[in-house]
Amino acid sequence: MKAVVMAGGEGTRLRPMTSSMPKPLLPVANRPIMEHVLRLLKRHGLNETVVTVQFLASLVKNYFGDGEELGMELTYANEEKPLGTAGSVKNAEEALKDDAFLVISGDALTDFDLTELINFHKEKGAMVTVCLTRVPNPLEFGITIVDDEGKVERFLEKPTWGQVFSDTVNTGIYVMEPEVFDYVEADVPVDWSGDVFPQLMKEGKPIYGYVAEGYWEDVGTHESYVKAQADVLEGKVDVELDGFEISPGVWVAEGAEVHPDAVLRGPLFIGDYAKVEADVEIREHTVVGSNVVVKSGAFLHKAVLHDNVYIGQHSNLRGCVVGKNTDIMRAARIEDGAVIGDECLVGEESIVQGNVRVYPFKTIEAGAFVNTSVIWESRGQAHLFGARGVSGILNVEITPELAVRLAGAYATTLKKGSTVTTARDHSRGARALKRAVISALQASAIDVRDLENVPLPVARQQTARGSAGGIMIRTTPGVPDSVDIMFFDGRGADLSQASQRKLDRVFARQEYRRAFPGEIGDLHFPASVFDSYTGSLLRNVDTTGIAESGLKVVVDASNGSAGLVLPSLLGKLGVDSLTINPGLDESRPTETADARRSGLVRLGEIVASARAAFGVRFDPVGERLSLVDEKGRIVEDDRALLVMLDLVAAERRSGRVALPVTTTRIAEQVAAYHGTQVDWTTTSPDDLTRVGRDDSTIFGGDGRGGFIVPEFSSVFDGSAAFVRLIGLVARTQLTLSQIDARIPRAHVLKRDLATPWAVKGLVMRRVVEAAGDRFVDTTDGVRVVETDGRWVMVLPDPAEAATHLWAEGPDDASAQALLDEWSSVVDSAGR
Repeated sequence: MKAVVMAGGEGTRLRPMTSSMPKPLLPVANRPIMEHVLRLLKRHGLNETVVTVQFLASLVKNYFGDGEELGMELTYANEEKPLGTAGSVKNAEEALKDDAFLVISGDALTDFDLTELINFHKEKGAMVTVCLTRVPNPLEFGITIVDDEGKVERFLEKPTWGQVFSDTVNTGIYVMEPEVFDYVEADVPVDWSGDVFPQLMKEGKPIYGYVAEGYWEDVGTHESYVKAQADVLEGKVDVELDGFEISPGVWVAEGAEVHPDAVLRGPLFIGDYAKVEADVEIREHTVVGSNVVVKSGAFLHKAVLHDNVYIGQHSNLRGCVVGKNTDIMRAARIEDGAVIGDECLVGEESIVQGNVRVYPFKTIEAGAFVNTSVIWESRGQAHLFGARGVSGILNVEITPELAVRLAGAYATTLKKGSTVTTARDHSRGARALKRAVISALQASAIDVRDLENVPLPVARQQTARGSAGGIMIRTTPGVPDSVDIMFFDGRGADLSQASQRKLDRVFARQEYRRAFPGEIGDLHFPASVFDSYTGSLLRNVDTTGIAESGLKVVVDASNGSAGLVLPSLLGKLGVDSLTINPGLDESRPTETADARRSGLVRLGEIVASARAAFGVRFDPVGERLSLVDEKGRIVEDDRALLVMLDLVAAERRSGRVALPVTTTRIAEQVAAYHGTQVDWTTTSPDDLTRVGRDDSTIFGGDGRGGFIVPEFSSVFDGSAAFVRLIGLVARTQLTLSQIDARIPRAHVLKRDLATPWAVKGLVMRRVVEAAGDRFVDTTDGVRVVETDGRWVMVLPDPAEAATHLWAEGPDDASAQALLDEWSSVVDSAGR
């Protein structure tokens, strides 16, 4: 006997899940509903099956093919237009006309004994046997009454409660003789229950009803879809689960990685090659799809995640469905009954209320509160660029495909035949993405100078030597899972705001230039990059007095790319040095704040025991520098800025110093004492770079380990800062602790507040209004200065749903009070 699987329905009640996927392909316990149906048919010997398809038919055909993988023979009958339940089967008449056949829906989950149903049909000599089952709520189904012999006496399609006369309903599973086709008109919509069966009963044809025992769920609503998942996990339906039961009710598929510290409370299912990190809690009736990533601290309860979903840290998902290829970012919350469609982005700290529907390809902004369905709107990112270039989670937000499009857009902003310098850090992710970038540049008629793995300052310096621009790919500082794609201008500095907007526009329009075959760009690898860099550095930065000083220093390369430059640099300086952690470690392309702190403590111990003048620790890409004094004590980054400022200003006695407005005003006292003045900039590194290019600028820094040495470069450069510091200390003959001790203590505190994007403008207006008659500085954000000199600064984050506050006072208590006062202003505006 052959079978017919009806797989042509649109499943409109299940949208947005079925907006881009036919209902039979919806996964239940990580297998399409229709696959469970086909496996049931095979168990009962129904290997030859005709599948009727109409809505998104190609997706069904592509997934199941000819059925070989299931050990079945599948053929397809395609409807050009909807033909109804009977019309679609009539469409397959040619394959079914020789013998009795079984009809079953491809989107209902069941484990009925089909063999018993077929035997009943044959025993009764029926033309049609309708498979029936009993349900508590029959309103959505066709009610059927049979006599003692099983013969159908009455049908009623989708009754009201006033019309309900039985709880026995039609499951849409039938066994039929080919003669039934005589009652179905071809190429017009015809239904079994509404058209054919009433006619057969009128003519007295043998229609029987078989009441089946077992499980059956018509997966027609979101509630029934979630219920089907729970029933499979509870073992209420006899289907195959593709995994291993590692503990009662906890199923884990092949290749999945579950951290031992994750909490799993079954029944639940984790799909193949999924990754569940530490401190995750997954509770009952949760289904995690294939290749899903669940980051630390996330909580899932009765959540159904389709394939390739990303769940960010500390996200909270309850009773929801998340479509394939969707990213749920850090601390997002999705409530009971919500459905997120395929390929959506739910931003950080956003909340999607219960029963909300978010249709495919939509973006929910970070910090948003969504209480109505998102159907037509599509809120994309306002800007590609954040504080560190184009940043995001590797292979989630930043993929090779995105890297190709970005590089193509960047190339389009340049002239054909231009040269672009590319570089990366020592991570595997950066290496893979850089190859994609290089291919896109060459395909856009751009020549490429590839530096491979170099420190970030070297990449900037080499870009400035004749290239039209540069691209550096590195691991996001402190975030091992993320990467930054950094774009440079012809001077090796970050792109200006105007250039970023231009790149934004080209990327958004997707109007990428492509080269003709004869225009494909060249790729070459410049030689002696490090010797060129160190030679230029030592020619431009004052190193007098170093060789004669007898200074001993300890240098920590942090297993990063700074270690590639140090051998040449230290040898030419002629300084007594001890280098630690010089080798590259691909597994640690960046470091957390805790790891950095531990490294500094260890460096301090070595400095003290070696009786060195000081110690320096580079960040993994050689851009930033941290200090330890001769006693082994850590010089905090904000203090290191003041120490360097004091040394430079004392030696130069004139000029300007570039500092961001968030820096303590003690910097003004230090600069003024030595006859220099502060040029306050925004917190953006490119603004510091702009001021650093001025001939009168003698120094710049951001208070976070970034130092500008203008005589060599206008960008942050750890190696240049290190060389300059050795020269300054050698010539001043003071220790770092002595210099630090003569600078007054600063009391600057910082706080971050979550602020939805929609109210950021309102927040800033309220801050200005609350300032009243007090002095207001709008260099960057809003800085309000009290009459006694205390100040607070409020700055909306350009890339996240947050507002940053800084406050300075004569002591910590005063600064804390100021922070509390203005935090309440920001919070009240954001409510």
